[in-house]
Amino acid sequence: MSKPVSKVREAKLEFYRKKGKIHAKATEGRFNSLRWAMVWFTQIIFYGACWLNWESNGLDRQAILFDIAHEKLYLFGLVLWPQDALLLAFVLILAATALFFVTALAGRLFCGFACPQTVYTMIFTWVEAKVEGDHLARLKLDQGPLNARKLGLKAIKHGIWFLIAAWTSITFVGYFTPIRDLLPTVFALETGPWEAFWLIFYAAFAYAQAGLAREAVCQHMCPYSRFQGVMFDPTTANVSYDRQRGEPRNVRRQAGNTGDCIDCGICVQVCPTGIDIRDGLQLACINCGLCIDACDQVMLKIGAPTGLIRFASEQELLGQPKPQGLLGRPRVLVYAAILVIFACFAVLTVAQRSLLLVDVLRDRGALLRETSEGRIENAYTLKLMNLDDTPRQYTVSVSGLPGLEIVGEREFSAEPGSIQPLMITVSAPGEGMPSGIQPIHFEIAAKHDAATRVQEKSSFVLP
Repeated sequence: MSKPVSKVREAKLEFYRKKGKIHAKATEGRFNSLRWAMVWFTQIIFYGACWLNWESNGLDRQAILFDIAHEKLYLFGLVLWPQDALLLAFVLILAATALFFVTALAGRLFCGFACPQTVYTMIFTWVEAKVEGDHLARLKLDQGPLNARKLGLKAIKHGIWFLIAAWTSITFVGYFTPIRDLLPTVFALETGPWEAFWLIFYAAFAYAQAGLAREAVCQHMCPYSRFQGVMFDPTTANVSYDRQRGEPRNVRRQAGNTGDCIDCGICVQVCPTGIDIRDGLQLACINCGLCIDACDQVMLKIGAPTGLIRFASEQELLGQPKPQGLLGRPRVLVYAAILVIFACFAVLTVAQRSLLLVDVLRDRGALLRETSEGRIENAYTLKLMNLDDTPRQYTVSVSGLPGLEIVGEREFSAEPGSIQPLMITVSAPGEGMPSGIQPIHFEIAAKHDAATRVQEKSSFVLP
């Protein structure tokens, strides 16, 4: 007798829930205005800073330029070299800590207002709305049949997207190749291989991320959304739905024991990532505040207090008092302390930064030699690095023993950003001197600036 065959139902695990393209409804309000203010602020800086000039030593150059070929970074009057990598480390630490600090205070504010993905998605979505219409018109156009009108609108939209992405890539590369030199080569199709690669890559990247991927980046690709939760605590303010006030939802707006939420769905319609904030904190939420703007408008229309959706912490939603100052928020206090400490280190490093670096090496082939006049000579190699952006003249002196002097030239020149090896011979009297290895000091001073001087320790060998 055959055994009954058990039917096993296969379970499907979904790693990606496809909702289709999101067409968010436009809304007005203080958070929307702030978001657009950040778009203007960041893009004026990005598109405009590469066109600024800076006069240095009678020559005009681009004010901000990452000159990789010559291993220099120009930041207005400051010229940084690979030896200044410590400053870059400080900048990265400060940027990361500032991001953590803001996240601990108010969630993903960076994502909602200043992230490049958010900024360029707003620009591309604005173009889409101007070409294809509001969110309902765009949805109808996408669901409609392919015809001449649809092809024409899509072609116009993607053409404008391409122009924005192309100009963005030119601007980006213009920070590495002077923008005024780059533009003629771009229009003449005479760019170098690396410039051409980055122009094509960055344009394609901006077009795909801001125009095609859009909210999918925040929903599925952004790593920050995955670990942001470890920086939250019960006092972190996030865009939140006040469930105690809003539930149960008053769909028909009837009097009685009901909440203020009328289940209009406007908070979902305006969300750029398509989530329902009433379901609680979600990794796709970028804290843009558009649902707050939309909900406040509805509350005003029905005569209810605003703030059903607002920036609020877990403690606030539970009716607990807010902590006063940073002392009640140890996580925020730690981030603030790290910011202050590394900011001080960065300022101190810049203040003590010297445009002259010197390394002294003894000649290992011969410890000493005696001249016919009875003097003792030691040979050294001094490596002078001129971190200035112009050629400089330097004088070398030595001290530490009586009668100590340099044999030959004492003045040397160094090209900008170069390492100039100097062969130095130091002589001392042969009589009346202590024996053995004695400490001495080399002092190298710039002729153009008495404050630019370096003193390096070394040793002098006597018989």
